[in-house]
Amino acid sequence: MKKMKTMKWAAAALSAVLAAGALTGCGVKNVNETGGSADTAETQDENTLNIYTALEDDQINDYLTEFKEKYPDVQINITRDSTGIITAKLLAEKDNPQADVVWGLSAASLLVLEDQDMLEPYAPEGVDRIQPEFKDSAETPKWVGIDAWETAFLVNKEVLASHGVTEIPESYADLTKPEYKGLIAMSNPASSGTGTLTVNGLLTLYGEEEGWNYLDKLHDNVAVYLHSGSAPAKDTAKGEYGIGISFGYRCIKSAEEMGDNGVVVFPEEGSGWDVEANCLIKKDGGEKEISKKFLDWAISDGVMEKYAQNYPIVATGVGDQIPEGYEKNPMDQLIKNVDLKWCAENRDRILNEWTNRYDGKSAAEE
Repeated sequence: MKKMKTMKWAAAALSAVLAAGALTGCGVKNVNETGGSADTAETQDENTLNIYTALEDDQINDYLTEFKEKYPDVQINITRDSTGIITAKLLAEKDNPQADVVWGLSAASLLVLEDQDMLEPYAPEGVDRIQPEFKDSAETPKWVGIDAWETAFLVNKEVLASHGVTEIPESYADLTKPEYKGLIAMSNPASSGTGTLTVNGLLTLYGEEEGWNYLDKLHDNVAVYLHSGSAPAKDTAKGEYGIGISFGYRCIKSAEEMGDNGVVVFPEEGSGWDVEANCLIKKDGGEKEISKKFLDWAISDGVMEKYAQNYPIVATGVGDQIPEGYEKNPMDQLIKNVDLKWCAENRDRILNEWTNRYDGKSAAEE
C-alpha cells in the first residue's frame, strides 16, 4: 500500500478539534467531543485509560457499564467525535499519541492509520469468534470490528407536506427528483464516517464516473452537508429538513421521537456500509496492560449483546433478534463489493474531489 499524502479534508476536520465541552461522571471522563490532550503522565498510568471513539453519545455509558464494574479503579477518559474529526486528531498526534485505544471507529479509517504505522498488533481474547470480514487478516490483527452500520434516510412527512410533497423517497434515484430540491440534509464525508460510507457506497454501486454524476444530481437537491453522521436525522426529526441522509440506528431512534410523522427508509439499491472497529495505538514507551484488557472486554459476549441491541449485524454474525426498525435480512441490504481497503487507499483522493465539488453547501464549523 502506498503512503498516502496529507489530506486536505484532515486539515478541515482538524479545525474543529478546538471546539470543546466537558462532562465528568462515575469514573468516565468525557475529555471533550473533539480533543484535549491527555498528559504524558496519564498515558503511562495503568489506572488511566484514554479512549478515542466515534460511537454514539447515547451508547457509550451503557456499553461501558460492565467494564466499569470489573475495573472500578480505572479512570476512563473518553474523547468522542465524528469519524473524520477523530481520524484527523489521531493523525495529527502521530508523533506523540495521546490515545491508548480506539473503540468503534470506521475500519476504513483504521486502515489509514495502519498505513501510517500507528497500530500495534494485538489479538484480543475471543478474537477467534469474530467473523473474518470484521477483522484484519493478519495472524495477529491490528484491528478488530464490533458491528456494521449502514446508510438510511429519515423522512419528515410534515415538512414534505408543507412543500406540497406527499411521495416518500424509497431509493437514491428518488432523491434526485425535483420536488425534493432544498429539502435534503446529508452528512459531510470530510468529517463524518456516515457521509464517507454513503459516498463510497454510491461510487461502488454506480462506478466512479456514474457515481460522481449521481452525486452532482443529488447535490442540486441538498440544502446542507452537516458535520456528523447523526445530525441529518436529528435535524430532520426537529423539522429543519424533509429528508436526512444518515444511518440506520440514528434514523430509527429519531423516528421514535416523531410518531407517525417519521419514516425510516433503507434505499432500494442497497446501503453503503462500514465496520466500527477497535485497535491498540502504538506507543514508543510500550502499551498499557489495561488497554489490552479493554480490547478483550470490547469483544466479549456481554458487550457484544449490547451492540446487537442497536445494530443487526455484529462482528460475531447476525443475531436471532433483529432490532426493531431494521430490514429483516440486514446482510442483503448492504451494497455488495464495498472494499474497505480500496476506500482507505483512495480516501484522500475521494474526499478532496468531494470537497472541490460540493463543499460550498457545507455547514459552518461550530
